[in-house]
Amino acid sequence: MEGPEVDPLVSVLPIHLSNALSPNLHIYQYPLLTRPLQVPPSAAQSGKKIRARIKPKSSRVEVHVPIDLRPEVWNKERGEDLGRARIQDDQENGLDSKAAEAADPRLTEVRMRSEQIQHRGAYMLGIIRDGHLHLHPVQETHQLRPSLTYLDVFHRKARRRKAGDDSDSDSDDGPPPDPDDPTPAAVKKEPKASTSGEAKDIQVTIKKSDDKSGQSAIGLTAVRREMLLMMRNEEEEPWQDLNYYDGETEEAGHSFDSIFIEPESEPKLSCDSNLTTIIKSIPGL
Repeated sequence: MEGPEVDPLVSVLPIHLSNALSPNLHIYQYPLLTRPLQVPPSAAQSGKKIRARIKPKSSRVEVHVPIDLRPEVWNKERGEDLGRARIQDDQENGLDSKAAEAADPRLTEVRMRSEQIQHRGAYMLGIIRDGHLHLHPVQETHQLRPSLTYLDVFHRKARRRKAGDDSDSDSDDGPPPDPDDPTPAAVKKEPKASTSGEAKDIQVTIKKSDDKSGQSAIGLTAVRREMLLMMRNEEEEPWQDLNYYDGETEEAGHSFDSIFIEPESEPKLSCDSNLTTIIKSIPGL
């Protein structure tokens, strides 16, 4: 019987490890994007560019991509309504919207918001050049999707207009029920007194059953508090503007070239330990 076939050795590649861009080398994925991330030609002709900003402590990134505003592909009236909703959404979240000062506050960009993907092990960027494999550690990986929080404001306004309320008050049905409360309080109210008649007393009865959730409710409360604290810290952290450079720009080329290490300039490593030192360093031997 013949032994198993051994795959032939095709080539040997020297490996070079660099950390020239560490800890600023991130991977950005756009799962919903079907074309390259670039400015539409009509927006590029008017001088618009892609912008970006970051919250370093919260690991949150936003990339703002201009929209194609040609009349044949964009509804001007709806764009103005959505633009006003975004301005109000920014103001409600404590952001200074630059479009608020514009005479025509249209929705002129798509905001791609990131969600960090946890790494399982060490992620490396590998590039082969001139027969050498160059590796660089990846610090973070993010997936970016369109941020549509302004639609909540838009639909809230639409509901008020449908109800005949043209005011700008943001009155709604109150906060949602607490998910940590397994037995929400049952409130019983008497019919509201008529304004035309005499004033009547209103009795309110609150009933709540025994809490049988035990430690699970305490655990849920702790998790919820931690999530709320993280959300509050992220909201309070200010945005920092970033300069966005396309892959074909000179600045991006310099960053790309810094990953590679020239063999003649690479420092030579020498091993000062021997087999005896390695064996003595193993616990239990």
